[in-house]
Amino acid sequence: MAKAVTIFSLLLLLLLHSHTAKSSTDANPRSAAATAATDFIKAECRATRYPALCVQCLSNYTTTPQLTHRQLAQAALSVSLSRARSSAGFISRLAKMKGMKPAEHRAVRDCIDNMGDTVDQLSRSMKELGSMGRVAGQDFNWHVSNVMTWTSAALTNENTCVDGFAGPAFDGSVKAAIRRRVLNCAQVTSNALALVNRFATRHKLP
Repeated sequence: MAKAVTIFSLLLLLLLHSHTAKSSTDANPRSAAATAATDFIKAECRATRYPALCVQCLSNYTTTPQLTHRQLAQAALSVSLSRARSSAGFISRLAKMKGMKPAEHRAVRDCIDNMGDTVDQLSRSMKELGSMGRVAGQDFNWHVSNVMTWTSAALTNENTCVDGFAGPAFDGSVKAAIRRRVLNCAQVTSNALALVNRFATRHKLP
């Protein structure tokens, strides 16, 4: 009887070990894929102006299997658009504050227009890049040129918003709050533009 129990115990241990080993093997491909995606993101972000911010913004995409240059550019544009929308909403709420100087109020209104244009341009860029599919040749060049033009215009509008608060007349909390948010948007958009450019240089015709 004792011998039978011993044999049963050994078989149970072998079964448990086999299951554990199989579970570990099943997990490895996912871990390897996440590591590969992380390494890919870090390598691509090194080409941007703000690499640490780039990696941070795209960290949620490490689970994407076989991440491509187009997917990465699309993800970067998505993050940029999300932050631009958030900033536009913040500035619109700020415009309703009482007690602003006339010059501050004008700058805030101008910034609302700038960020509205930014949201529109980034939305168009995302839609254009998302609809490209398998286009090639001159069609690819035309589509990706549109994406780069609109993304660049979005970056210009963000910088214009920040520049509108230059000078000693804008040293208060309104300027600081807007600059902090919009400068972050501009940095994220700059990174997105760099990743779109990297995608373009790998695929478009000379």
